[in-house]
Amino acid sequence: MNICFIMYPWEQIDPENDTTLALIRECVKRNHGVATCTPANLTIRNSVTNAFCTVVNRMDKVPGTLKGFYKKVTLRDEMLPLAGFDAIFFRANPPLDPIMLNFLDSVKDDVFIINSLEGMREANNKLYTAAFGDAHNNIIPNTHVSKNKKYLIKQIKESKSDKMILKPLNGFGGSGVILIERSAMSNINSLLDFYISNADGTSNYVILQDYIPGADQGDVRILLLNGEPVGAMRRIPGSDDHRSNVSAGGSVAKHTLSKAEKDLCKQIGPKLVKDGLYFVGIDVIGGKLVEVNVMSPGGITYINKVYKPKVKVEERVIDFVEGKVLEKLQQFDRRVRLRKTVEDA
Repeated sequence: MNICFIMYPWEQIDPENDTTLALIRECVKRNHGVATCTPANLTIRNSVTNAFCTVVNRMDKVPGTLKGFYKKVTLRDEMLPLAGFDAIFFRANPPLDPIMLNFLDSVKDDVFIINSLEGMREANNKLYTAAFGDAHNNIIPNTHVSKNKKYLIKQIKESKSDKMILKPLNGFGGSGVILIERSAMSNINSLLDFYISNADGTSNYVILQDYIPGADQGDVRILLLNGEPVGAMRRIPGSDDHRSNVSAGGSVAKHTLSKAEKDLCKQIGPKLVKDGLYFVGIDVIGGKLVEVNVMSPGGITYINKVYKPKVKVEERVIDFVEGKVLEKLQQFDRRVRLRKTVEDA
């Protein structure tokens, strides 16, 4: 199998904790061909979509650690046609580049893409949780999304809770997530100005969400593969930060899914699969869905560490990709055989 990872630049990889690197290493261990490229390195040559790729050279012996693999691996540059790959694994960070998706539209029928272009178009920002139709806030905390400052201030004043969460619509890794309190209304007006207004006169959507009791104790990151949970961890905020994201200074611990969390996965899993969102990370607090991460969900290395040596999530992910590629090849072979039968008749 040959797989292309569309991702952030190679030099930005965290050699010890990077989920994408864990997936790449697993592919190399299985002797698959691996190439990487950034969204900016897609190009069209003679009406064929190509990429200026960084190709990972095959290794006789793959180091046992991510850090060792990152140090030992050798790379070379090649311009390669995307339709020549068996699978494309999308691992670029938000925000989603719509032009990049237009490039990939030309190969989506030839290559298995995880996650699907249609799914990413629909779910690449935090509005996707509204698609689950939770009108009574059984699985999703009460949420407002707007650019209208007066409306947002009104919702803060009318909230039953003194605390709410404010965050940008297109943030990731906990960036821009702040806790606001109704008792500090004098600061909220300027905060909303900062989040909504840009210097060029354009404006941004922001999310205002009910604070969930117990959020100060952290959240749960659950990785779902083909609609089923394959790993989970509890993320605990640092002493000086309310955010539990590891990138924001949080720590991780083992976590066994509660009944409410299992029920939540069962409720949203079928829609994720239907939308072609095969590998996602969801953030849950108190049994309620806070976010769905579809572009570059992380956590594999941390989950592996807290459950070591029993869990290696990347193995299950690549098993799944191999199965999907084989299924696609079998469908193609069947089509070729049937066409030949008709031609020979």
